[in-house]
Amino acid sequence: MTDKQIQFDKSYLDMADIWSRNSYCKRRQVGALIVKDRMIISDGYNGTPKGFENVCEEDGVTKPYVLHAEANAITKVAKSHNSSEGATLYITDSPCMECAKLIIQAGITRVVYRREYRITDGIDLLKRAGIEVCKYE
Repeated sequence: MTDKQIQFDKSYLDMADIWSRNSYCKRRQVGALIVKDRMIISDGYNGTPKGFENVCEEDGVTKPYVLHAEANAITKVAKSHNSSEGATLYITDSPCMECAKLIIQAGITRVVYRREYRITDGIDLLKRAGIEVCKYE
């Protein structure tokens, strides 16, 4: 990997971190960007579905219908005229198993993240699928 690519990766991760601040979730704010040919084609952060109240937790527990940042970014690009085939997903936190499945199906070929979640089965699945996974502190 070139120094220039590392610089781009870190910059996009910083942008995903800034984007995560749009989340109304209190327990964890997560941001995601999908980048293709050095162009951001989609973004997302964790939160409730369109039309729902912007309250992610109840009694300290995340509501089951809260969407993850990467799921929001993938569904957003699906509604556009862009394709995520061959793109890179930049995300503040490592993806869960359910989001890893979406990443694979969306044709994303590279995932770059900053913080590792305590359960690593999503990362394990991405690696098994041949998706390049990079972690930056």
